[in-house]
Amino acid sequence: MTIDIREAYRRALDAFGAHVHRVAAGQWRIPTTCADWDVHTLVDHLVGESLLAPELLAGRPAGEVAHLLDGDLLGDDPVKAFDVAAAAAVRAMDEPDVLTRTVRLSFGDISGEEYISELFADTLIHTWDLAKAIGGDERLDPDLVEVCARWFAGAEESYRQAGVIDERPPLPEDADPQTRLLAAWGRGA
Repeated sequence: MTIDIREAYRRALDAFGAHVHRVAAGQWRIPTTCADWDVHTLVDHLVGESLLAPELLAGRPAGEVAHLLDGDLLGDDPVKAFDVAAAAAVRAMDEPDVLTRTVRLSFGDISGEEYISELFADTLIHTWDLAKAIGGDERLDPDLVEVCARWFAGAEESYRQAGVIDERPPLPEDADPQTRLLAAWGRGA
């Protein structure tokens, strides 16, 4: 399955957003599978990534835009905050040369394509985290699982060495692709 990474990211944002729209008033402070993160913190994280995307894809260095992450990004209307930030991130990917641009992150320069791949993967995995936390449908789009698994095969070890993900939990031999992907990200079903 070949899906343009921009389309994969759009679809992952849509899936995450669908769960954001289902978060009940009393669920914002319940824990997620992410260590020390509740639903509010998880959604705030994705809003932050979405707010940074247009700036970073425009060539601004990460250090110059880090202030965009200051404070509570969700405010009084977390759903609206997510919708506005996600729409801005999607618009930022419409430029024809976005995949070949240089994105200047704190750890070094990468291509726009690699940056969008990282955003996509993070969003997809956090979609499962959010769904699990709020009791939503935990099934991820199988096409997106395939795209993410293919990309993450080359990135998993560096993520683990950086301490960003936990060790793989044990898996049964007959684990489906989503379960295998989640395990690669250090998550048990």
